[in-house]
Amino acid sequence: MNKKTFRIGGIHPDDSKDTRGCAIEVLPLPDTVYVSMAQHLGAPAKPLVVPGESVRTGQVIAEPGGFISAFVHSPVSGTVKSVGPRKDIAGNWQTHVEIAVEGDVWEDGIDLSRKLITALPESREEILDKIRLNGVVGLGGATFPTHVKLNPAPGKKAECLIVNGAECEPFLTSDYRIMVERPKEIVVGAALMQKVLGGCRCVIAIEDNKPEAIEAMKDAVSFLAFPGISVCVLRKKYPQGGEKQLIDAIMGRQVKSGGLPIDVGAVVQNVGTALAVYEAVQKNKPLVTNILTVTGENVPVNMQHNYLFRIGVPLSFIINQAGGIPETACKIISGGPMMGKAVSNIDATTVKGSSSILYLPESVTARPAETQCIRCGRCADACPMGLEPFLLYRLIKAGDLAGLEENAVHDCIECGCCLYSCPAGIPLLDRIRIAKGQVIGIIRSRNVKK
Repeated sequence: MNKKTFRIGGIHPDDSKDTRGCAIEVLPLPDTVYVSMAQHLGAPAKPLVVPGESVRTGQVIAEPGGFISAFVHSPVSGTVKSVGPRKDIAGNWQTHVEIAVEGDVWEDGIDLSRKLITALPESREEILDKIRLNGVVGLGGATFPTHVKLNPAPGKKAECLIVNGAECEPFLTSDYRIMVERPKEIVVGAALMQKVLGGCRCVIAIEDNKPEAIEAMKDAVSFLAFPGISVCVLRKKYPQGGEKQLIDAIMGRQVKSGGLPIDVGAVVQNVGTALAVYEAVQKNKPLVTNILTVTGENVPVNMQHNYLFRIGVPLSFIINQAGGIPETACKIISGGPMMGKAVSNIDATTVKGSSSILYLPESVTARPAETQCIRCGRCADACPMGLEPFLLYRLIKAGDLAGLEENAVHDCIECGCCLYSCPAGIPLLDRIRIAKGQVIGIIRSRNVKK
């Protein structure tokens, strides 16, 4: 079989997916949850509840704060204790709704059964509205509001819906487990999104290091027999799950600098998003749960898990449920080791897009002493966006923001391939990320003035 992949750059880190055999477990509820209003891309949601108010699981507690924003629902039933600032995993202050947990009474009309519903609503508008009202966002990392992404601007047409099951980050297996355990729901969710987009073809893309998931998804596609949906096996390579890399692999098209996937007729959604769409549309269930992997380097087997969690649960609660912080851990990451963020506050809470609690020892996190760039070009060979990180590094040292923009620093997807490949130990990703933010700020300021 000729397995597809993207054409430019990429690396091959050890996948370290020791939790692939860990079936999904339901995480118990804590005594208190803290629900962030800033857990999606775009404007934070606006709270609709006040201290002393009783809420039920699935009840709307916050409304979108702008066009790119999302509804937020209570993940538990109980009493609102406070609405105010609290630190997130990065240590930034965000508005949270604190709820004391008092049982688990769900809102009327939410179907919690596992009965599969395959009949699709007649109207695309009805599907979109349920996705919007149930607060579904992308679960592949960016948490972009799904109803916005599925409704392209006039003049833009989707030719292919790519459902991302690559899960190319090392260690993570939450997507893998839902493909193994709930493949039919994912396929129905894909069919719902396909219908919203006008019936374009749909490709479920999975890396070849997940044979059980590939078999489960192929069986589900065959069983349900929705027209125009297929499974494509990809060659294992990082960052295969990047939007632009998937489009290149599946469609053979490359998104131009500054462009969007829809510019080449593509819409990319994660398998977790497809499951959330199924639950929102077919079950009227808001996005208040997700799957999270607890794992790491040299972590004992009994401390590794895939949990079905509620949003707003403190990370410290999950850590204690999983057996505590391993003795070997010196850093905790939210997300994968390549693109995840270091956790500065274990009392921060889960959000819709939480995907892991990853423990890494000093032997992995310690960086080599930085030396001079030897102009080997390995960073450029590895960059999946075709950038030249060594050149960007020189421009950063010179403070040349115009040169950075000219050399498309804003196209960096922050995958970490350059840092992984650099023999000189230069923190390329850290410096490029900062410079990228500065250049994007200049571009936005220029556009506002226009």
